[in-house]
Amino acid sequence: MKCTFDLICVSLFLGHFSIVFCAKDEDQGPVIPPSKCEVCKFLATELKERLDETGKSKEVLELGHGLDTKRKKIKYNTAELRLIEALQDPHICEKILDYNIHKERDGSNRFAKGQSETFETLHNLVDKGVKVDLGIPYELWDTPSAEVTQLQRECFNVVERYEEAIEDWYYKYQDQDIMDYLCRKHVLKPDDQECLDETWKPKGDRGDKSADKPHKEKSKKKKDKKKLKGDSGIRDEL
Repeated sequence: MKCTFDLICVSLFLGHFSIVFCAKDEDQGPVIPPSKCEVCKFLATELKERLDETGKSKEVLELGHGLDTKRKKIKYNTAELRLIEALQDPHICEKILDYNIHKERDGSNRFAKGQSETFETLHNLVDKGVKVDLGIPYELWDTPSAEVTQLQRECFNVVERYEEAIEDWYYKYQDQDIMDYLCRKHVLKPDDQECLDETWKPKGDRGDKSADKPHKEKSKKKKDKKKLKGDSGIRDEL
């Protein structure tokens, strides 16, 4: 079986038989490094998610020495401790390694958590007892790709370079979206912000389902007509 240039062929051995399974190439082919926009987008996404986890806390911290009679009280939501924990416990960029490359998706949507469609299919085959030969050990299938590891490296650089901007947002501008404040206003140039507006819609998600309504209403009218015909028939017989 011959595969096109963007496919890989996988030999599947079923007892004494073997077939070739062709799937989209996830690890081979040219490596497309992450753009600065993608780096900032996923850094902001992870920071927002981590802060959202503690954003509803009503805890009040008391600052000062043990012998102080008057200790300074501050809300945890705006405390330095919360920001430090969000950025460093563990480091926010460590979360980037949870992403995988989904080459079936376009733009920045190629970076997403969870297995790609291809590797999900291959894992399912292995779970069913099918021997799949990719030319690499099975335990290395889910190791971060070159694009993801580079995304993480650049994430560390952005955090270090724009730490002051992140702190300004946290202490003064939390009413603004972190992605807008950090990425649009500080990190990216106006013509480098396209990826920030990209969203992923799963297959089968058609959004507005109102298109189905006319069909349903039409079917209902047909049923009502049939009912009327049936009723008139009974009256005639009587």
